[in-house]
Amino acid sequence: MTSAVGPGTGTSNGGNREGQVFDLGYRRYDGPREGRNRARLAVYTDGLRISLGLGRGGRAKILPWLFVGIAVGIGLIFALIAGTVDRVAGEGIAEAADLPSHSDYYTATGILLFLFAAVVGPELLCPDRHNGIINLYLVRPISSIDYVIARFLAFLTVMLVVVWLPQIVLLIGLAFSASQPGDYLVDHWEDIPKFLAAGAAIAVYTTSVGLAVAAFTTRRGYASVGLVGLFLISQFAAGVLGETVTGTAGEWLGLISLSDPPLHINELVFNVEDSLNAGYAARDLPTAIRILAFFVLTAVPIGILLARYRRLSV
Repeated sequence: MTSAVGPGTGTSNGGNREGQVFDLGYRRYDGPREGRNRARLAVYTDGLRISLGLGRGGRAKILPWLFVGIAVGIGLIFALIAGTVDRVAGEGIAEAADLPSHSDYYTATGILLFLFAAVVGPELLCPDRHNGIINLYLVRPISSIDYVIARFLAFLTVMLVVVWLPQIVLLIGLAFSASQPGDYLVDHWEDIPKFLAAGAAIAVYTTSVGLAVAAFTTRRGYASVGLVGLFLISQFAAGVLGETVTGTAGEWLGLISLSDPPLHINELVFNVEDSLNAGYAARDLPTAIRILAFFVLTAVPIGILLARYRRLSV
């Protein structure tokens, strides 16, 4: 228990001030002190809730869950189309006709995944800086790097769910549309590690680019518009340059499209040439160059993000 003195509440006696002692009822905290890791986990958990609009008003839930619903719906549509064709024309016809499947899903929904990152990603960073809440986070025991890594991992977790869940729905739909679901899974089990790997590449890429852009503004709207503009302008510029500049130079210029590298990783993982992404100008470059470009365009935004938040602790 701690007491406090109220100055000037008594009378003066020979020039000495008198006061009264009040019992304010303060108590020392004697519970467990969980330290830095508990603080990191709290920031991470809060990031998950923010990304999905949990614990917030109905309007905050509309956009993230709408994107998730559309993504799952596309996977379900793919499964229904393939299943219907197989039932009507005979099993295996859908695969022989090269109807959209696991290898096509990420290309078909690429713009949707980028929009999700553009809309939801800034929610994790911009409001905290705009409202000054970041200063409360940065009191000990966590640092600005702890904070931004926890936010990064939270959004990455959500992005992994968004990219993997529809693929799982598609797999289940394709399996149950077959006459022997067990045999289908045995014959197509290799699709599982492939769509997990390709999805992880897309999730890491969109998370790094999305949060890096959000680190440059305190306004969510500016960050969202900036990220969408960055993807669209770079894609348009790469397409124009790829058509006007012939030869190897045009292929190298195609690397400036920020929306294509993760989708091309999808092609490499599935070992297919996706007709939906036929405009990828850098497709004919050596595989090692394209993989290196993906890792550079993923790592550089992460470095920028960490550098921006390291300043906050100075």
